[in-house]
This record gives sequence, C-alpha cells and structure tokens, in this order.
Amino acid sequence: MPTPDILLPTERTYEASDTPSHRQTASALSLVLEAAGGPSDWAAKFVRLARAARTALDRKEVRRRIDRLVAHGMIEAEPTRLQLVLLGVDMLRYFIEPGARDYYASRGIDFSLHQLLRLLDDPASMMDPVGLLVERDTIIGHVLQVVHANPVYDFQLLEMFEDGMAEMEARTDAMVRGTHPRAGTIGAIVEDPEYHARLLGYIRRYRRDPHTQELRRKAGDVRARPEFVLAEETFGAMPSAFRYACRLPTDLRGAVAHVRTRTKLDPALCDERARAVVRATFGVN
Repeated sequence: MPTPDILLPTERTYEASDTPSHRQTASALSLVLEAAGGPSDWAAKFVRLARAARTALDRKEVRRRIDRLVAHGMIEAEPTRLQLVLLGVDMLRYFIEPGARDYYASRGIDFSLHQLLRLLDDPASMMDPVGLLVERDTIIGHVLQVVHANPVYDFQLLEMFEDGMAEMEARTDAMVRGTHPRAGTIGAIVEDPEYHARLLGYIRRYRRDPHTQELRRKAGDVRARPEFVLAEETFGAMPSAFRYACRLPTDLRGAVAHVRTRTKLDPALCDERARAVVRATFGVN
C-alpha cells in the first residue's frame, strides 16, 4: 500500500473529453494553414524565436531567471550549463516524447503531424525543453497549445517573471471566452475541447494554493510502465527535475557517455520519493 502522502498515478488523473474537436475533424492541410497563420503571425513568431536565441547568450538574464526560481523555492541547487543540456535530453527521451506518443495514439492523432502543427504555431516553444531560455509569452502559449500531462512544471517556470501566473490566467480566460488573439492557430492544435476551461479552473486553484492536487491528464498505456512513472515523478516538477540534473555528469566525456549508454532512466539519479511512487504502484524497486 502507498504511504499516506503518496497518491498513485491512477488516483490523480482526469479523462480528456471524447467530444470530437476541430483538431480531430479538419483536414491536415487546413490544420497546417491555420497553425501557420498569416504574415502578422509570422512576424510575431520570428520575434519570439529571436528573443529566445538572444536570451541563450545573455548570461545576466539567465542569472536573473535562475535567481528568481531559487527565491521562489523552485530550484534548491543550480546545475551547470552542461547538466542543463543533459536534463533537456533526458526529459525529451524518457518523459516528454514517450508520454506524448502514447497519448496521441490513444486519441487517434498522428504524432508527427501534431509536432509539425506545434512548430508552425510557435517554433520558439520547441527550442528549449528545460524552459529557462524562453519568454513568458512562449511558455503561456505552449501551455495553451498542448493538452498537458501535467502543467505544474510550466507554472513553476513562470515564476521567472513577476506577472507570469497572472498572465497565464488572463490568457486562458481569453481562450475560454474566444477572445484570445491566437485562438485560431491554437484551436488548430488542441484536440480536447474542454481543455482550456479545465485548465482555467486549475490555474485559479493553483494561484490560491500551489500545493493543490495537480491536473494530470490520463494517458493511454504508458503509465503501466514503471520507467515512465519514474520519469513523470522526476521531470514533472522543477524541484525534482533540477535535483536530478545536479546528479548528472559535469564534464564533456561523461556527458557523451551518459547520452550514449543510458538507454533507460537510472533510478539512482532520481529522488527517493519518485522511487517510492514506483514501489507503491508496481511493488518493484
């Protein structure tokens, strides 16, 4: 049995709506054209992409963002830049990509087309999986365009900005009301017509109490695998993800060996609490 403060993954998930959405009924060509938008949209996308690239070179801005995350308790120890690169690689291969593939397969959605639509809607949102380099508006747009397995990591990222969560709430409310300026391009991507209303309710609960029960989307079969549950418990929130990063190699030779030889997530690099969830769920170490 789980310890009293551990909820099993199946005890804290919601079912996405089965109501067919525009994303599921429109043709691939029309979705591509809608996600791409028009010339004014392209200009805004280029600006966001350029800002993310500029931030990558701006050590003072990266320092400011990290300092805010530390001050807000999102980061307990600071990884090196190389460790952050490795964190992004491991997040993608162990958590983001397998979770997304499984979910979209369960919805009958082509994964490659969906990634193309995301790229066309906002290329900057796919530039940095860790998120330290992207702008506030890019993080918000990313949460709005992707039916998240769990948006809490992104909410924690928004603490890099003074008005991050206030803007997150305002723009989600605009999506629900149909007044958001990117409603058309985002609507070409989001497959769950109830997502934004559900997200808005969670944002308001989260702003009152950041420890409120997380909004975890039910996946297909991926949570039947211990290695994915371990990855979700490790990479799904900033504090545990950054503790993991601090245990990664700090030299180039070790980093290359890590990427080449670590084909599965190493439990020894994860928090004890993440391992405890796996034990409670599957009865394995």
